[in-house]
Amino acid sequence: MSIDDDAGGPARVLVVGASASGLTTVEALRRKGHAGPITVLGDEPHAPYDRPPLSKQVLSGAWEPERAALRTRDVLAALDAEFVFGDPAVALDVVGRSVRTESGRELPADAIVIATGVRPRQLPGQQDLAGVHVLRTLDDCLALRGDLLAGSRLVVVGEGVLGSEIAATARTLGLDVTLTGPLAAPMALQVGPLVSGVLAELHTERGVKLRLGTGVVGLTGEGGRVTGVRLATDEVLPADVVVVAIGAIPATEWLADSGLELDNGVVCDSRCRAEEGIYAVGDVARWHHEGLGRLVRLENRTNATEQAMAVAAEILGEGRPYTPVPYFWTDQYDAKLQVHGFLPADAEVDVVEGDLTARRFVARYRSEGRVTGVLGWNMPKQARLRRQEIVDGLDAPAPTH
Repeated sequence: MSIDDDAGGPARVLVVGASASGLTTVEALRRKGHAGPITVLGDEPHAPYDRPPLSKQVLSGAWEPERAALRTRDVLAALDAEFVFGDPAVALDVVGRSVRTESGRELPADAIVIATGVRPRQLPGQQDLAGVHVLRTLDDCLALRGDLLAGSRLVVVGEGVLGSEIAATARTLGLDVTLTGPLAAPMALQVGPLVSGVLAELHTERGVKLRLGTGVVGLTGEGGRVTGVRLATDEVLPADVVVVAIGAIPATEWLADSGLELDNGVVCDSRCRAEEGIYAVGDVARWHHEGLGRLVRLENRTNATEQAMAVAAEILGEGRPYTPVPYFWTDQYDAKLQVHGFLPADAEVDVVEGDLTARRFVARYRSEGRVTGVLGWNMPKQARLRRQEIVDGLDAPAPTH
């Protein structure tokens, strides 16, 4: 039943989180005709902005920070929603359906959407040293850019998507860059050994020093400022600036006493519902994907938008199980990688179009006889056309053992 069916008039919706997933929820509700009051609660002082440009266009200086804004002030005003910025949520009352904020506000609602995202993991002691950064927010990005422009030697801790993008951007700014992490190649966990090997070649050609396959045990400093990164081998990589990009943790601390199930995110059913009237979207949501038959949590921009639209429909009584084919992309130097579906670590990978050596190809990933994912390297159209193979794989009966 739609929350707008109540005789008391259009229902109140509270969205906790003011980034892409939160904003899209509001826009989808209005587009579908919801006329009731909407409040958007954000922990940052900024109006909604896009995160993917932070590690690329904004960090490099190609964009002014304002260009990352998702909407103009006039467009936000036209949504007729109350935006509350710089006042984080600190508690959720599930039964009473209300949220308390750091400043003491009590915000009741008929439907609450949790869109609080994730927070970066940190190394022990990193907060005690100047020159050590994470990259999640706009303010993080601006602080890092300031240090990059003043520094000359950067060490990026973490060889995943974010770390690889930051390394690439810093090289274009002329810094001496070392990329370190426990895996054998950049983005090995995300794309597997075949494609990550090509990425390693690309970074090496562009001058990034790869110090991979070993863990980081800590940082070195002098006079309160970072001087290096200590590896498990006891080697120290010298640095003026360090970026820690070792993954993120769902921002659920404020929900600890709520009674919601919290396990690597807010655990939800197949309609992204954590409890009656309580939903989760974006990086913080871990929901039952009926096509896969398991819980899934995705950290990517496309899911933030698609899941928010699905939740808006569910709130208004028009929903159905959310079963997306995931999609993410990354830009590093002149390489654009676009990934559809899931790329399991044990997948069989073959190049089905293009040429690996020319760095223009489509790779197909199979697991248990099904096509689970497709990766395009500078072949976006061809990769997109093969997405249907993943849909067919999700629809196929599960293999029996």
